Amino acid sequence: MKPENALYIVATPIGNLADMTPRAIEVLQNVDVIAAEDTRHSAKLMQHCNVQRPLIAYHDHTFVEQSERIIARIKSGESLALISDAGTPLISDPGYRLVSLARQAGVKVIPIPGACALITALCAAGLPSDRFMFEGFTPAKSVSRRKCFEALASEARTLVFYESPHRIEGALADMVECFGTERPAVMARELTKTFETFLSGSLGEIYQTVCEDANQQRGEIILLIEGYKKPEQSGDELSAEAEKTMRVLMGELPLKQAAALTAQITGEKKNKLYKWGLEIQ
Repeated sequence: MKPENALYIVATPIGNLADMTPRAIEVLQNVDVIAAEDTRHSAKLMQHCNVQRPLIAYHDHTFVEQSERIIARIKSGESLALISDAGTPLISDPGYRLVSLARQAGVKVIPIPGACALITALCAAGLPSDRFMFEGFTPAKSVSRRKCFEALASEARTLVFYESPHRIEGALADMVECFGTERPAVMARELTKTFETFLSGSLGEIYQTVCEDANQQRGEIILLIEGYKKPEQSGDELSAEAEKTMRVLMGELPLKQAAALTAQITGEKKNKLYKWGLEIQ
């Protein structure tokens, strides 16, 4: 069945070819042309799925002239599918500019969902997944990586990063420095493939394992870091507001009166405030 005149964003497997959905195969078998990140790489998938449609290359860095040609073809009545080397296009892969221009030109864009590495890793990591932040690939240089990680050190959501094998050891070292040795984390590697691996534990433990085992420095890697949690206060500690109020009032009033007024203002227990005041006098 011939697809409608539109741009189709088609997800492809991230490793296991059996993860290609029937709908994705049907679309690829029937569109007029397929735009691929790497036509030679995608040719293997096309052969596996019995897809015999023309392949053209699409890269974001050559998007201007290629996008104009693609949109012109669609507006003339053709249907076109965009795929990346693996997973969902636009998720740290080319396609954003093409989709944006297609929308501006009034071209219909239809997503065909399927495999996505970050979601695959997140659902099996065992870290909080109700709220997360995807940061894509980490910066290549250590100085830039540390600035990035330092800015995210107090982020409460689970953090998800992609990383390349030759940078994984350095990236983990910078994470340990910026997030702390004990921050819970997961490293997912080679998802859906023969040597799929999940390393769970503290950042320090994962870093040590990767340094000691060269096999963990191979393949496609995803790093997931649990969000920042404020340290729990002990029952003897005062809130910042109560401590500030006590210090001001103790400079002007007797301790007993300062504690009584602070209790009224902040809701803290008067006896607790009085005890705290005695300890710092």
